[in-house]
Amino acid sequence: MLQRRSVAIIGTGNVGVAAAYALFNQRIASEIILVDLNKKRAEGEAMDLMHGQLLVGNVKVRAGDYEDLKDTQVVVVTAGVGQKSPDESRLELLNRNAAVFENIISKLDEHAPNAILIIATNPVDILTYVSQKLSERAPHRIIGTGTQLDTARFRSLLGRYYDVDPQSVHAYILGEHGDSEVPIWSQANIGGKPIQYNTIMDKPYDQEALDQIFQEAKNAAYEIIERKGFTNTAIGVVIARMVEAILEDEKSVIPASIYWDGQYGISDVCMSLQTVLGIEGVKNCITPELNDKEIAGLQKSANVLRSSLEGIKLD
Repeated sequence: MLQRRSVAIIGTGNVGVAAAYALFNQRIASEIILVDLNKKRAEGEAMDLMHGQLLVGNVKVRAGDYEDLKDTQVVVVTAGVGQKSPDESRLELLNRNAAVFENIISKLDEHAPNAILIIATNPVDILTYVSQKLSERAPHRIIGTGTQLDTARFRSLLGRYYDVDPQSVHAYILGEHGDSEVPIWSQANIGGKPIQYNTIMDKPYDQEALDQIFQEAKNAAYEIIERKGFTNTAIGVVIARMVEAILEDEKSVIPASIYWDGQYGISDVCMSLQTVLGIEGVKNCITPELNDKEIAGLQKSANVLRSSLEGIKLD
């Protein structure tokens, strides 16, 4: 019998449904509540998942409203609006999503004030920052999925390159979840052996090949979208992993988008850092010694995000 663990997902689009499926299939939650403006869609997705109970176990999935979220421990926000037309600017789209989040965060503060919020809607760093500014809850209780997916792709590709289990690869991508993200080569290792300047698994050190692996990880979303129109499966698994770390109070080190307050000389922006996640959200963060190039890359990432934030209007 699962201990009662209630998780809500706001938005039943491709990402929300993938997250619900991952949570359901891995039995991370005992109750999953789906909230969407299209109530029928949420009901249909809940019914579809519930028909798998025989094989998964007693995980309850239902459609609900914000009023049903009083006892939820984690709320995942995947809702948002897409581009109206090719002529719509990025800033216009950001402002429309900020308006959507004003409504969502206000309702969550009213009906689920004690829940940890996981923001998954893109641009995730911007909307994590917006959510923290809008919400009455403490910033460490609002976390963005950030570069956890980028890091997962990075480790998977490095594992393939070195012919080793990706779980034995320890490497991070930090900063913006986007084009300015930064690979932290100075800390990357396999089984404790640094990747840079070393032969590993009979594979000689080749920085050009490693840089290509990073580019493949960074551009993976574009490649997937070109082929299937959207990305959802892996980010669903990423969301489930974050929820698990929180509900289990694991205090696991996971790259996630959080508020920066002076780390590496960077402040007043949300982007990814190695965070320690547990039942209260972000318990702490890890700031290893980085080289000058990596710190400069993170500072550039912060500037990119600040330039996007400048034009956002919040009531």
